[in-house]
Amino acid sequence: MTLKPLADNVVLKGVEEEKSEGGLIMATSTKEKPVVSVVVAAGPGTKDEPMTVSVGQKVIIGKFAGNEVKLDGETYSIVKLSEILAVVE
Repeated sequence: MTLKPLADNVVLKGVEEEKSEGGLIMATSTKEKPVVSVVVAAGPGTKDEPMTVSVGQKVIIGKFAGNEVKLDGETYSIVKLSEILAVVE
């Protein structure tokens, strides 16, 4: 199954950080939601809000932005374009 976002929605997958700043490996259950994510799919945008990100770009979102969705064993976040704070270049 694939996710195809509508309007100005964007599907993101978190970039996994394996170690903390001190070098400790963190368990998945203790990690907060990733702030840096990769765009997996993007909707076409709207007349008032054209789509400005594309698949494969790394973006920064707020810790509690969007809705979490699990599909085929993977966890994704679906956010509005306006919830994306920056593009990582």
